[in-house]
Amino acid sequence: MSEKIFSRASGEQVKADEFVIADVDYAMAHDGTSILAVKSFRDMGVEKVWNPERIVIPFDHLAPANTETTASLQNDIRNWIHDQQIEHFYEIGDGVCHQVLPENGFAMPGKLLVGADSHTCTYGAFGSFATGVGATDMAEIFASGKLWFKVPESIKIKVDGTLKNHVYAKDLTLYIIGKMGSAGATYKAVEFYGGVIENLSMSGRMTLCNMAIEMGAKTGIVPPDNKTFEYLKNRAVEDYEPVYSDEDAIYSEEYHINADELEPQVAKPHSVDNVANVTDVSGTKVDQVFIGTCTNGRLEDLEVAAEILKGKKVSVRTIIVPASRSTMIEAVNNGTAEILLDAGATFGTPGCGPCLGGHMGVISEDEVCVSTANRNFKGRMGKGGDIYLTSPATAAASALTGKITDPRDI
Repeated sequence: MSEKIFSRASGEQVKADEFVIADVDYAMAHDGTSILAVKSFRDMGVEKVWNPERIVIPFDHLAPANTETTASLQNDIRNWIHDQQIEHFYEIGDGVCHQVLPENGFAMPGKLLVGADSHTCTYGAFGSFATGVGATDMAEIFASGKLWFKVPESIKIKVDGTLKNHVYAKDLTLYIIGKMGSAGATYKAVEFYGGVIENLSMSGRMTLCNMAIEMGAKTGIVPPDNKTFEYLKNRAVEDYEPVYSDEDAIYSEEYHINADELEPQVAKPHSVDNVANVTDVSGTKVDQVFIGTCTNGRLEDLEVAAEILKGKKVSVRTIIVPASRSTMIEAVNNGTAEILLDAGATFGTPGCGPCLGGHMGVISEDEVCVSTANRNFKGRMGKGGDIYLTSPATAAASALTGKITDPRDI
């Protein structure tokens, strides 16, 4: 799939390990990285972006601004966006960039999407090649609409069987990362196949692809199907042409996973590939639970948490940050938000929240946080503390008991 997408984007037939100059379909930078990208853009002496209609800038990382310095930098970017006539600007509260772009139809099959954020690989859930780059690379895209790439080799992962009760896409992706290791797919494109993948919702597929970077992958891709097309109906911003791997496609590696016996998974501090079954860490004391982020802040994630918390009370501080404004509205309209609030949870502004340690839930050096985010590196949510990564179900169960808890026991 990656070779086909890069062949279209570069205008020539290319194979893995070749270098190409490719036309980028859509480019994204958020409030954190747009500051650096715009500085580099200005330093290059370029006056106008290549195409303001193909640039998307959401404010989500420190939103609302946490300091006067942040507010000043964000104000400068707003002025630059206005001067460049960039229409696809999403303000504070609209949500996490990796939720905002798919919701607004920018993630489409066969497209090349590049973002100044490592978890841009989320959009591979829609059959696109989506990857993250640094700020100076993004400045080059802003200026020319092009960037050089090495076409990656591809890994095929097939998942058959059935996900059991209270086992979700997050558990599956943590399991895969635990087996592959944090560098097991470095600079490769991971393609996901099998009955389990086909049965995942679009939200579940986004969770799966979101964390491809955590095993070193350049991107994660799910072949588009009727679920993809239905999601994009009346949403896609332009026509698209799906691509699929040939039946005789050559992969650098192939793996087969049977999901029948998969338990809820937990990534222990301080590495995402430090993965264990929840039963191995049950009973670990918890100070804070955080449910949200571009990994697990979508409506179905909040609904899973609400199902567990309904009619009960949390025993530790529990922070809920919906992935987008529309997610929050849906959660309010269908009663999910009320259940979570009645249970004692606190809601934050749609966006990244405390995931990156900016604000709205930073932990102290001696605290433990159970989080539905994608990273648990030391210092990720503050100077110290321990972060355990789980699904929303495990997080909600742990919020009830104040210790890491198997959601199947609730």
